[in-house]
Amino acid sequence: MKSEEILAVSAAVIQGGCVLLVRRGRAPARGLYAFPGGRMEAGETPEQAIARELLEETGLVMTSATPYRDLVLHGDVDQQIFRLNVFRATVSPGTVMAGDDASEAGWYSPEEIATMSLTDSTRTIVEELRHSPGG
Repeated sequence: MKSEEILAVSAAVIQGGCVLLVRRGRAPARGLYAFPGGRMEAGETPEQAIARELLEETGLVMTSATPYRDLVLHGDVDQQIFRLNVFRATVSPGTVMAGDDASEAGWYSPEEIATMSLTDSTRTIVEELRHSPGG
């Protein structure tokens, strides 16, 4: 059986010491918190996909995105492989509103994040960014 490779993006947004996270309403990782993001659509650049996903999942408008890390993750369904491009992103000021496949969205402090159920890759990157210059 051939594996299904899915191109996806996510946006690591840190502002005022808080991290923008969404609670996933669908697979993969349903019920866990993660950076806003999702599958790339045909013809989209990664930057276009991040801007779309941020708007759909949080109601916020992306102002910049810089490549941070590429990950290969296994999905909840057999043979699914996600090629995830994680970007450091910034957003315009605005009210966070969960939408699309996010059941919740908001800004979370390091203390709150410590007690939340996050995807492993999200927790790893949050820790890296918190301890990096400008993080």
